[in-house]
Amino acid sequence: MGLRDQFPILQRKVNGYPLVYLDNAATTQKPQVVLDAMNDYYSQSNANVHRAVHTLAGEATEGYESCRAKLKQRFNASKVIITSGTTEAINLVAHAWGRANLNKGDAIVLTEMEHHSDIVPWQMLAEERGVELRYVPVTQHFTLDMDAFEHALDGAALVCVVHTSNVLGVRNPLEDIIRLSHQAGAKVLVDAAQGVPHATIDFEAFGADFMAFSAHKMCGPTGIGALLVEPSTFETMQPFMGGGDMIETVTTEGSTYQTNEHKFEAGTPRIAEAIGWTAALEWMESFDLDAEHDRLISIASWVAQCLRDVGMEVYGRHEADDAAVVSFLHPTINSEDMAHLLDARGFAVRTGHHCAQPLLTRLGISGTVRASFYVYNTREEAEGFVAEIREIVEKFA
Repeated sequence: MGLRDQFPILQRKVNGYPLVYLDNAATTQKPQVVLDAMNDYYSQSNANVHRAVHTLAGEATEGYESCRAKLKQRFNASKVIITSGTTEAINLVAHAWGRANLNKGDAIVLTEMEHHSDIVPWQMLAEERGVELRYVPVTQHFTLDMDAFEHALDGAALVCVVHTSNVLGVRNPLEDIIRLSHQAGAKVLVDAAQGVPHATIDFEAFGADFMAFSAHKMCGPTGIGALLVEPSTFETMQPFMGGGDMIETVTTEGSTYQTNEHKFEAGTPRIAEAIGWTAALEWMESFDLDAEHDRLISIASWVAQCLRDVGMEVYGRHEADDAAVVSFLHPTINSEDMAHLLDARGFAVRTGHHCAQPLLTRLGISGTVRASFYVYNTREEAEGFVAEIREIVEKFA
């Protein structure tokens, strides 16, 4: 069975045309093995975890914890907190580490590339604690101003930086950012939601203190993600959600907490989603992710040039380490009109500000059309997409 054949949704038609799904930076589609794994849990082993000795509970616990073990193996990490996704993971850092370690006068360095999920939690903390926020600007070449970054590090306690921009597809110089941040005495949080679908990251060698990402952007289920934490930093975090599973003892006088990752996973966890994510991670081991990345960035680069040739403004650079994301605008055709016209022929793309309004403000625009490619997309689909764009421009420009 070919790779594309393993995705049921890719067999459907939209508006009478074969679906060409190009909204992968928002969420990826799921192979049948992921759907089967989740269905098998609900139909064969549905039970809560960590709390009973009967057979179903044991199977559920093993399935849930297998996800953590797989994530530790894949990313070479010793501390993996399972969350609802990247957003919760970043909020977890803000609450569990930020509230315990940051006070008035401390500074956090952010960038204009950040997704709202890596801006709003820090704005809320700044309002509560009086923490200073510093934003590193984006240059006209779609890269971070590294001179401004180094200047912003003076006295900073934390640096929050996106691995790869969900608008531009630009991969930031994380190795330099982490090294300079640590030299300045700052912790580093990496939003890797757009990074892990395209590259396997060795978290220990990478050197960040926190790394957040989501399953649904790498062919796994929605509603689950992870926060990887450097071990010594993990010891400085305090729980911010209380309830079952995160405690050791509870009395009317007080409570004591777990010392492992469960300390930050209060309540019934995302069991079916964890089992589905394990299936997705195992499925991804069946092909060469680096080779797929090279293939996809080649396609994206070709598409970007074709769009420029028909008068589009393309935002991004599409270098070797970047993601296969093409954001563009036509000078006269409205972006939502463009997306509706594409959808009418079966092409699914994204429009809007992509939850990155500070970046779009820097670019002087309010939104883009975004086509993003993943492992099941083909060169033929890209050629069909470009042909449809050309037809739209000929008719409406």
